[in-house]
Amino acid sequence: MYMKYEPDNIYEGDAKNLAQHLEPNSVALSVWSPPYHVGKAYERDLSFFDWKNLLRRTIEAHAIILKPGAFLAINIADILCFKDPDMPRIMAENISRRKRNDITREMVLEIWAKYPDYNRKQIAEILGCSEQTVDRRMKGNNIRGGKYETQTRVKLVGGLIEQYALDCGLYLYDRRVWVKDAAWENSRWHTMSYRAVDEFEYVYIFWKPGPTKVDKDRLTRDEWTAWGSRGVWFIPSVRVNDDHEAKFPIELPRRIIQLFTDPNDLVIDCFVGSGTSAIAAIRENRRFIGVDISSSSVELAKRALKLALEERKQEKLDLFDMAQEKDEITPYNRTPWMGYRPLPMRDV
Repeated sequence: MYMKYEPDNIYEGDAKNLAQHLEPNSVALSVWSPPYHVGKAYERDLSFFDWKNLLRRTIEAHAIILKPGAFLAINIADILCFKDPDMPRIMAENISRRKRNDITREMVLEIWAKYPDYNRKQIAEILGCSEQTVDRRMKGNNIRGGKYETQTRVKLVGGLIEQYALDCGLYLYDRRVWVKDAAWENSRWHTMSYRAVDEFEYVYIFWKPGPTKVDKDRLTRDEWTAWGSRGVWFIPSVRVNDDHEAKFPIELPRRIIQLFTDPNDLVIDCFVGSGTSAIAAIRENRRFIGVDISSSSVELAKRALKLALEERKQEKLDLFDMAQEKDEITPYNRTPWMGYRPLPMRDV
């Protein structure tokens, strides 16, 4: 007998096993960002095969737990440094860097011929360069990827996810591009090739067949114009990943939640991480369940969820007090369009 997950809670668990803990046809929206297979610390023991299996089985679970007509939103990026031992080596000598440091291999050999007993440091002092420059000129390590490293290429991910979804009866309904801050520090090649830096990710939105509610009142006219109907979303990245290695901005899940659900709908995130999606869901007055396999992430998400729930409770109390002060005939704890119904009148 498996424990059933209850709304407004965070659980330690495996995303692949969601169907064992959630009622079939109960989830209005699942929004998550899985490991990207890019070498993060929490991916260290996850092979490419294991990573694909994680995605496939997690998506399969959603074919069971999603309501008919509901949506699955996956935020992910292509793998920009996918190691491929069968790929021919790119012999990319950085000529522009040579112009700034015009020491050549021939110059190093010439000095070494004159002083055969000198070490690299002494040769570097004569040439007015670093020991690293001498070593690179002699060993050819100024080739992209390093002399002894496996060559890398770009691996597209969207096709894999789409196929896993199709195989279990989920269909690609839409996709958005999230343009984030350019990740200069995360690029392994931008100074040594013509390749672009990492500055965008995808949101793939899958649909489970069934009646789907289309409510244009979920957004204002300005919101529809600014982002609701737009395929490209410009949202700045999180500036500091101080407590989790792969945070995303709260605006990303907030938009998805607002667009595809109504107040009191059940939203889940099975890679909840630091709890960003939990905060977004609670602020939008949705019920939320978060799951993560990492105990440390679960603790982070629990704290985030607790603060969001306390914030919402205080907001309700403040609005109730304001209504009482205005002698409203029917006091509200929040305006109906935000998902709360009028409180019943009390006997005086």
